[in-house]
Amino acid sequence: MCGICGFIGNLDDTVLSKMLNVLRHRGPDDSGCVVFKGERSKLKVSLGHTRLSIIDLSLAGHQPMSNEDESIWITYNGEIYNYKALSSKLKAQGHKFKSNSDTETILHLYEEMGDDCVNELNGMFAFAIWDKAKERLFLARDRLGIKPLYYLEDNGRFVFASEIKAILEYDGVEREVDYQALLYFMTFLYIPCPFTIFKGIRKLPPAHILTMEKGRVEVKRYWDLVFSPPLQVSSSQATPAEAEEYYKRQIMEILQEIVESHMISDVPLGVFLSGGIDSSTVAGMMSKLSSNPVKTFSIGYEGREGKSYNELEYSKEVSKYFGTEHQEFILNPSIIEVLPNIVWHLDEPFADSSAIPTYLVSEAARKYVTVALTGIGGDEVFGGYPRYLGARVSRQYAKLPFWLRRSLARGVEVIPESSTSRNIPGWIKRFIRGGLLPVDERYISWVSFLTDRQKTQLFTEDFLAQTKDFPVYEVHKAFYSENNLENILDKIFYLDIKTYLADDLLMMGDKMSMAHSLELRVPFCDHKLIEFAATIPAELKFKGLKLKSLFKKALKGFLPEDILQRKKQGFMVPLAKWFQNELKGFTLDLLSEERIKKRGYFRPDFIRWVLDQHYDGRQNFTDQIYALISLELWHQIYMD
Repeated sequence: MCGICGFIGNLDDTVLSKMLNVLRHRGPDDSGCVVFKGERSKLKVSLGHTRLSIIDLSLAGHQPMSNEDESIWITYNGEIYNYKALSSKLKAQGHKFKSNSDTETILHLYEEMGDDCVNELNGMFAFAIWDKAKERLFLARDRLGIKPLYYLEDNGRFVFASEIKAILEYDGVEREVDYQALLYFMTFLYIPCPFTIFKGIRKLPPAHILTMEKGRVEVKRYWDLVFSPPLQVSSSQATPAEAEEYYKRQIMEILQEIVESHMISDVPLGVFLSGGIDSSTVAGMMSKLSSNPVKTFSIGYEGREGKSYNELEYSKEVSKYFGTEHQEFILNPSIIEVLPNIVWHLDEPFADSSAIPTYLVSEAARKYVTVALTGIGGDEVFGGYPRYLGARVSRQYAKLPFWLRRSLARGVEVIPESSTSRNIPGWIKRFIRGGLLPVDERYISWVSFLTDRQKTQLFTEDFLAQTKDFPVYEVHKAFYSENNLENILDKIFYLDIKTYLADDLLMMGDKMSMAHSLELRVPFCDHKLIEFAATIPAELKFKGLKLKSLFKKALKGFLPEDILQRKKQGFMVPLAKWFQNELKGFTLDLLSEERIKKRGYFRPDFIRWVLDQHYDGRQNFTDQIYALISLELWHQIYMD
């Protein structure tokens, strides 16, 4: 795990030094840079790298790295789990290696296959290759978007980096807010690809490559997720029971193989253990594969407010069951003091509060390990979110007369919401509101945090005038419709993998762990598992109203029964109560009328109404308040 950066253009060498300096947390063990001058174009090309040593800790793993004749150079961030098999094959083809690193494997694979090298890579990666002979830059990002990569085109100059803050060291960047990205943020609590909060700076989407040659930039997709049942199960010969047994067996075999591959490391590693099904499975499989106790790390909350968010009793049970070396860390409202650091590391406004415990558990775990595995991705792969149940019953609900659905939508607004981790009244209200919309907008509305009516109340007239033509659901609608799937659940799984998983969970996991120079690995996001899961009929993934039912059946006998039967609980923070009590003064100060007017995005009277509704317990506006706080802190750090 590392930080990469570079540029094409006649920029001052100090720019690269500044970029490397702000990426130091991603790679504290080593750093390097190379500068070239194109023989034909005369353009200067600079590549930079900060290294967190994981595989081949020797100086032979130093980057940027070249091939034998120094005609091809790479700066790379990530882990390639099949690099040993690939390097053996390349050596047999005559390639000469000078290190035992996965970095060099990519170099030789590019020599052999060109751009198609990405199709052979199994792992997480973001890298840049400069081909001196062709005077061509080649960027690539892994299939799921586990590793980040940003870029900027500016009048013939091209700048890229692992984090936006490095690109901001280039003087040509105008720190101007992209209003469409801001609208996306307030709607979804994150900013989807390819947008960023800064005008001109873009994310390279997952499963895409970018080439720059002769001043021309081209972005292409190299992989996509295809939903189709395998022939051996879809044939008329297989009974439903036989199909289920096949899937259960394959899930466990594939997952164990993946976890084993993710344990490759020359430094200590552990696992984030919440006590949920996904992280418990990873911890259990690691324990079965390891000769020493696996190190596990969990977060909990003190006080009555944190009770419904606490998972420590479950993580303790799993730790005891598998004999792990367990560490627990208890949080309280004072953790809000780290919020400015979190916002700085995230680069953009981001309002998924799970960033807070992820940041803190990463900080704690780094004292013991350099690599940690996590259960991120299990819900998207095997159907674990309560909103998937809503999708299953929404067609039946849509058969009710429109007048009745409209009456229900009006009636539920008076129902008070819960401030616990399972805000069931809030879920019901969101489902019923969505029942008034066309089928392609219904699910998107459930993953949105502002209704169209609330937007007109929240934003100023000037902001609304400038954004009236922005299609706020554009990115999500495109993924929802482009896959041509008939099954609504498969369409939703595809949408979540392409948006929420990539742009929220994986981005957050990378930034919060790398803030502490900790590498985070995500076995459930291995493309082999995701491709296999896409062959499983949606009706098998969860039957009736039982989420993850197939995965739970596959795990029967592997995990304790009460862990398998426990209700879904996200990796959240008890902010709802904290905003009403300990953090009320903090919130009122950050969201004062003076500050709101200074930014010019929002109506102060509506912000005050939102706060009053939340303080009185009439509506749970935790997510919206946290979004407003995150945006204000981001402004103070990056714009003021």
